[in-house]
Amino acid sequence: MPAVPLSRSTALVGVCVLVAVLVVVGHRLAGAGAASAPEVVAPLEPVSTAPRHSPRVVVHVVGAVRRPGLYRLRDGLRVADAVARAGGATHKANLAGLNLAAPLVDGTQVLVPARIPASTSGMPATPGAAVGLAGVAPAGIPQKVSLSTATAEQLDALPGVGPVTARKILDYRAEHGSFRSVDDLDAVPGIGPTRIEQLRDLVTP
Repeated sequence: MPAVPLSRSTALVGVCVLVAVLVVVGHRLAGAGAASAPEVVAPLEPVSTAPRHSPRVVVHVVGAVRRPGLYRLRDGLRVADAVARAGGATHKANLAGLNLAAPLVDGTQVLVPARIPASTSGMPATPGAAVGLAGVAPAGIPQKVSLSTATAEQLDALPGVGPVTARKILDYRAEHGSFRSVDDLDAVPGIGPTRIEQLRDLVTP
């Protein structure tokens, strides 16, 4: 059977269809190539590991220590660390009258008390140097109680204090360090301005 010759218009349509197919196939191949391309990840910047300087406190260590003076210590240390930095306590020190576990507070004084030598009669060698059970010196002069070093029994003996308030004073001292003034008692729960005025002549920071 003889071949039927294609018309010019039919051939043009066939070429257009072929071009369209090639364009569609090219777009798909380009999209597949872009999807498979590896992602570019930005390099991680190094994190600085330079050590930071810890805050410092300055305290004045005095009393029965080997090297009294000003010391700069790391914040968060305790009274025991300040005593050790000052060379340690001497053999005359009365560490029972000092709260070694209290945290150090910048600008405060750490006083390490000394034991009071007794005379042969059993009384203190120096009048007014020691406090009796009633908180009165041998000469009858009232001896002020130190809020920063007093024991629970000494605080309990103060008028209007009692064992519960004495324990609150010790807890405040353990948390905040030595008292800076008698007015700091206002921060102790259960002690107000009236009670502070009653104790002002009986206690000392």
